[in-house]
Amino acid sequence: MSETSRHERFEEERLSALQQLNLLDTPPSESFDRITRMASQIFNVPISAVSLTDRDRQWFKSRVGVDHCSIPREKAPCGQVAETADVLVISDFARDACYADSLLGRSGIRFYAGAPLVTREGYSLGALCVLGTEPRSVAESEVAALKDLAAMVMAQIELQHAFGRIDSLSGLPNRNQFLDDLADLAVERPNEDRLVILVDFARPEQISAYARVMGPARVDDLVRDAARELRRLVGQERTLYHTAATQFVFLAPQDVQQDDYVRRLMEGHQGARQRSMTGMLLTSAIGVTVFTPHETGPQDVLRALYSAVQDARTSPDLVSVYSSVADEAYQRRYRLLQDFGPALLADDQLRLVFQPRIDLPTGRCIGAEALLRWNHPVLGAVSPGEFVPVIEHSPHAQAITAFVLETALVQARRWQEAGRRLVVSVNVSAANLHETSFGNSVQAVLQRHGLAPEHLELEVTESSVMQDADEGRRQLDALAAAGIRLAIDDFGTGYSSLACLQDLPVHVVKIDQSFVRKLADGEREHSLLRSMIGLSHDLGYRVVAEGVETGEVAELLKAMNCDEVQGYFFARPLEVSQFAAWLQEYERSDRCEQQSGV
Repeated sequence: MSETSRHERFEEERLSALQQLNLLDTPPSESFDRITRMASQIFNVPISAVSLTDRDRQWFKSRVGVDHCSIPREKAPCGQVAETADVLVISDFARDACYADSLLGRSGIRFYAGAPLVTREGYSLGALCVLGTEPRSVAESEVAALKDLAAMVMAQIELQHAFGRIDSLSGLPNRNQFLDDLADLAVERPNEDRLVILVDFARPEQISAYARVMGPARVDDLVRDAARELRRLVGQERTLYHTAATQFVFLAPQDVQQDDYVRRLMEGHQGARQRSMTGMLLTSAIGVTVFTPHETGPQDVLRALYSAVQDARTSPDLVSVYSSVADEAYQRRYRLLQDFGPALLADDQLRLVFQPRIDLPTGRCIGAEALLRWNHPVLGAVSPGEFVPVIEHSPHAQAITAFVLETALVQARRWQEAGRRLVVSVNVSAANLHETSFGNSVQAVLQRHGLAPEHLELEVTESSVMQDADEGRRQLDALAAAGIRLAIDDFGTGYSSLACLQDLPVHVVKIDQSFVRKLADGEREHSLLRSMIGLSHDLGYRVVAEGVETGEVAELLKAMNCDEVQGYFFARPLEVSQFAAWLQEYERSDRCEQQSGV
């Protein structure tokens, strides 16, 4: 191999080493600026820089006394330092045949000293250099100090690369580096609005399925392929960060049209995926946010991106811009989930209210549905429609039912002791039907409070049973065998109502209020509800209609032979202290109506 070829090959290897360190075109960093300032002070010169030698430019990772961030590589002394990996001192540019007419020489620079930035493999990345506008010589101690400072720069580069800054799989800067670079951006350009984009190239379940079939090594290949494709789409001039297993982040160019830029990115990305058989098996999503560096902390930027990309998963075009409203709603749900555990232990946050259930033929109150209420110490009264769905899909799902069951049966026992034989109904979630000992635990609570099974009714929804039909059926069979009444709640809103009625050991069907409230709309609604009641009776079930809000609807349901009703026409959910007073008043008014023949 000729000397020229050997030199060209070494230069390509040197440039490759520089690219792999991901230093070029990154924001300033205080860890480098500190060394640059020290060099300027030691030499008592106005200009100092950490200068990296790219293919055709000298780019300044750190600089003192310089406004621009790069100069051409041609006739730049730092380029010579990179090529020779040796210290270079130019005492007077005006007397140097090579550099007198260089860009630096023509701009008034008279003095230069540079020490090479050399990797462990022997590749010189550039130089730590000092420059002055007056000629001067250097002492050996100054040269030694410059070498030491250059070694400190290289130590900082290696630390950043080796310890928590580069993802070992993709070779890209990782989440820590992204956060640090955002912090640096807040110092360098604090008021400059920036567009940042997160690309998540696959759903977690897709990666799991792919790993199960192809093995984890092929998943690694997917990540590397995604990194290469995104780097190509984003462009070499932009830094691409690998912030999570399947997620990549980058800052968009300044002054771009957000919608147009994201659209072109998505089209390019999807086009590349469609050309790849593997890519067609995966679903990418893009989250976008705009931030001002000095107003939004790095962690908040990343959290906004994660929020946006999760919203993108439910968006038709798989792209979503961060919404503070949606994020606040999610944070509120998370807070409710986080605070529910302490609420279970407190004695002043959770309570039950009871909504009466009325037997239509006799008009008597024969039971009550127990409904949970939460008075949060900070958020105040939280609607059960907000917190119950959150808790039912959390580790607290079993505890919430245990709390309601215990509290409801305590109250049922008190009513029994007061001479009121009321059936208490309690809602049960899908998580309870997955408990192998749920039936036994319910019977234990009844025995502890000295109540017969017929005092309790458990309400389950069709969807909760169908999540695991076999296990759900086993649990319901055990409860029914113990004499506990079972009810299908919200009947008519599921996908397999008839199948549920035919197959489950239930005693009661509760027709969802959405059907009841439409009764006044016309004959078609009458026919539908009449058919639901008739079908349930034919199969041997007692029928309860929820959401009865007017006397007219109550009369229509009575004419359709509906067995029970509950709703605002009779009573809203009542506090325990209100329930007794309501019951006395209701029974008094009912007796008066009977006596008057109404």
